[in-house]
Amino acid sequence: MTEAMTAPTSRTVWARRITDGVEPKNVIIAMLPLLGGVRHGWTGLAWAAFAALFAAVIPTMFIRRGIRRGTLEDRHVGHRQRRLTVIPFIMGSVLTSFAVMLWLDAPADLTAVVLAMFASLVPILVITVWWKVSVHTAVASGAVVCLGIGLGPLWLLLYPLVVLIGWSRVVLRDHTTAQTIVGAVVGALTAGLTFWAAR
Repeated sequence: MTEAMTAPTSRTVWARRITDGVEPKNVIIAMLPLLGGVRHGWTGLAWAAFAALFAAVIPTMFIRRGIRRGTLEDRHVGHRQRRLTVIPFIMGSVLTSFAVMLWLDAPADLTAVVLAMFASLVPILVITVWWKVSVHTAVASGAVVCLGIGLGPLWLLLYPLVVLIGWSRVVLRDHTTAQTIVGAVVGALTAGLTFWAAR
């Protein structure tokens, strides 16, 4: 039984607010300007906006178009098999921004974090063929680790937010606990290692 089929409680209301408020696109839109602005000032902010366009805005438009056409059921793409269409599109969009940023010599930290986003989507796509791993926790976990590497270890104190996001996904029955944990581990390791090596 899904959360939508049961009467909402204060627990599920808060879980829905967290799931919607700290969804992947919002995490990306918050993280990129933070990293770019702190590390590279106005130039970093401009490149962060460019990267966010391809990593968050264009994928969101693609998902909304799918919802309007009836090929996708919701903004979080809850159906596992339909994610196999959405994730490759996002990968292509992110890879496009990476190529442009590399060609135009964008700041190394921002180019590296975009590459880290792409790299983390590879195992997510592979796992999604068989299992509905959590993209929410993967993106949030990878973002926190990249901030810790790029801006200093104090940013790792944000990691309880990843746990909170995982809690919300389990409460809403969109994922199991295992799926949120695996997502967080995949995001942290893949994005973190790629960002560390590429910057």
